[in-house]
Amino acid sequence: MPNPSIKNEEQYQALRDKGYSKEKAARIANASNTGEKGGQAPPYEERTKEELYQKAREIGIEGRSGMSKSELIKALRNH
Repeated sequence: MPNPSIKNEEQYQALRDKGYSKEKAARIANASNTGEKGGQAPPYEERTKEELYQKAREIGIEGRSGMSKSELIKALRNH
């Protein structure tokens, strides 16, 4: 059954089949720049721990307060 909140249902299903979480697949399928490369944001490694923490907070990563910078990067990439 198609989900009306998903902009690109085909891409969403392909990502789910690859093992992506529902949240991550929806975020990618609903992105306005789907298929385009090269965003404006700097790589995670160039950001401060506080910037990474705020990004983790925005997307709801649990346990972020006790994470190191490298753990935050890993959690952000795998969310």
